[in-house]
Amino acid sequence: MAQKAQTKRIRILVSKLGLDGHDRGALVLCRAFRDAGMEVIYSGLFATPERIAQIAEDEDVDVIALSLLNGAHLTLFPRVVKALKAKGINDVLVIGGGVIPQDDKTELEKSGVLGNFGPGTPLPTIIGFIQSNLEKIKKN
Repeated sequence: MAQKAQTKRIRILVSKLGLDGHDRGALVLCRAFRDAGMEVIYSGLFATPERIAQIAEDEDVDVIALSLLNGAHLTLFPRVVKALKAKGINDVLVIGGGVIPQDDKTELEKSGVLGNFGPGTPLPTIIGFIQSNLEKIKKN
C-alpha cells in the first residue's frame, strides 16, 4: 500500500507582547489555528521581543502572530522583526493584530509586520492570509 506524502504542518507562534494582559483574543486565535491544522505555540503573557525571537528560533516556527491591545504596536512589533533579523531569521511570516489604527498599518507593513488585523476580523480571513502569504515568504 502506497503511503501518502505528508505535508508539513504550519508552525505558528502566537504572542502577547509587553504589558498587555488581555489574552482572550489570542487564545481564540490559538484554537482557530489549531482547528485549521496548524501546530500552535503560545508565548504566554508579557513576552519581550527578544523572547519571541528566541522562541521562534527554538521552535522553528513558520509564522509569528503578534497581538497587542495596549497601543504599543508601533514600538514592539518592529522590535520583534529586528530581534529576528539579529538571529538571522528571515523566512518567518510576521503578522499583527489587535487595536491598530488604519494609519499605523502602513508603517507596520514597512517594518515587516503584515496583516495587522483588527477586532472582529473573521478567523478564516486571518487563516487564509497566513496560508497565501507564507508561500511568498518561504520563496524569498
